[in-house]
Amino acid sequence: MTTLDEQYFLWLVRQVAVENRSKEYVDVLTRMFQTEYVWLIPNDDNRLMDGLELRGEFAREKGLPGGYAAAPCSVLEVMIALSRRMEFIVGGTAPGWAWQFMLNLGFEKFTDPVSPRRMNQVADALQDLVYRNYSPDGSGGFFPLTNPDDDQTQVEIWYQMAAYIDEILPD
Repeated sequence: MTTLDEQYFLWLVRQVAVENRSKEYVDVLTRMFQTEYVWLIPNDDNRLMDGLELRGEFAREKGLPGGYAAAPCSVLEVMIALSRRMEFIVGGTAPGWAWQFMLNLGFEKFTDPVSPRRMNQVADALQDLVYRNYSPDGSGGFFPLTNPDDDQTQVEIWYQMAAYIDEILPD
């Protein structure tokens, strides 16, 4: 990574509220940053655009004329953008929601340093997330559901999030 890429990555990392501050997840977050988000379902490109908007915010904070352009949108950027949507809709904090998504993905068990074998597990989980090879109930994705109405692998992320919110909010 270039120095600017490293600064941007560290800026993103600060937007994930790790529950246990004595543990670090830089290895997993790095892999998430290196994993391209690919949209497969119509309108999921909107989540890609949400992720890319973070770059503009970073550029404005750093006073970068002309913005900041990095590689394709990453899973980490999409996760942080979704966490901000959750904060706006449900409350709580965006960093707290980002951590919840890490929990939903099962990444809390991959603390630094992550061995090569375990990093392969992270990479596989990220590929399953991106290419929607997770369970029909959303397990293995950002938004696992207890009682899904539809196969979540076929549902736009925005509607997965809405169903998740419906399940977690008290009546």
